[in-house]
Amino acid sequence: MKLGIVGLPNVGKSTLFNAITNAGAEAANYPFCTIEPNVGTVAVPDKRLDFLAELYQPKKYTPAVIEFVDIAGLVRGASKGEGLGNKFLENIRRTDAIVHVVRCFDDDNVIHVEGGADPVRDIDIIDLELIMADLELVTRRLEKVQKAAKGGDKRYKHEAELFEALRAHLDGGKSARSFQADGDEDAALLASADLLSLKPVIYAANMDEAGIADLANSAYYQAVKARADGEGAQVLPICAKTEQELTELSEEERAMFLEDLGLSESGLDRLIKCSYALLGLISFLTAGADECRAWTITRGTKAPQAAGKIHSDFERGFIRAEIVAFDDLRACGSMAAAKEKGLVRSEGKDYVMRDGDVTLFRFNV
Repeated sequence: MKLGIVGLPNVGKSTLFNAITNAGAEAANYPFCTIEPNVGTVAVPDKRLDFLAELYQPKKYTPAVIEFVDIAGLVRGASKGEGLGNKFLENIRRTDAIVHVVRCFDDDNVIHVEGGADPVRDIDIIDLELIMADLELVTRRLEKVQKAAKGGDKRYKHEAELFEALRAHLDGGKSARSFQADGDEDAALLASADLLSLKPVIYAANMDEAGIADLANSAYYQAVKARADGEGAQVLPICAKTEQELTELSEEERAMFLEDLGLSESGLDRLIKCSYALLGLISFLTAGADECRAWTITRGTKAPQAAGKIHSDFERGFIRAEIVAFDDLRACGSMAAAKEKGLVRSEGKDYVMRDGDVTLFRFNV
């Protein structure tokens, strides 16, 4: 999973990136501090995997990972090359989802390129640049499809009609996310266009400590939440400055600090949960003396395709999956005890994987 962190300059993108990746990206109080995208890979915390590692004492421990890309600040006119321009829009295109950092605090000492905090205005600026870039791309595709449709091929005619409707939608200032595709075939055609404004979004409302301690009375946060609710996006209240301070503390000090703030989890943990929910992802687990590992799959994946995540031979020669729910394994204390209680199931090709399935695949090639 690759998440692109975007926003206007100086809204806290690089500070947040540093906090969640510990990658040491430069963060400074001037626009375009970030030029080349910073990339950091983060292990997904998973207490289930920790339990399996204690149980098996494996040679190798491999958690799922997320790649975060800190993309330079976008400004008005970025789709036409303003600021540092189109290059950064292309960086966004290579991500699975967007973490849109929005400034939700006032501070005269931190420059805001638009003169002051206004989260809805800031969201609109970024959205419009993504929409304008998509409009240009859709127009080019439409021209090609219209030419192909002149030969009488009904498939191209339908595609032309679809992208004509999409172009009108974008031209009205609406994102591709809000365009209603008619069925799976049209949705697949839209996905093939690689549209920026089609990517799922998490709004990271970057707040000060006072704001995050009282979300109900933060007008900035409530404005972002209303926007996110209206378009089916996720919203994550976060204090990037606090998250950076947490990285400098021990685990025990971190827990105490979070408790003082009234938080049970770090921003990274909450961001990962948001990301999995947004993209419809779950994890299954494999365990043994050689390796304990978490594998990320799309919710609804069947057992053979999950096996294929490990190796294509596993999917090609799939026989069955031996599965125990993690909670059952933990309650029993060992795989042998779970088998004695009849909790290890044998599942076939039609089994839909569940989050936390501890799995052994049987195959023959």
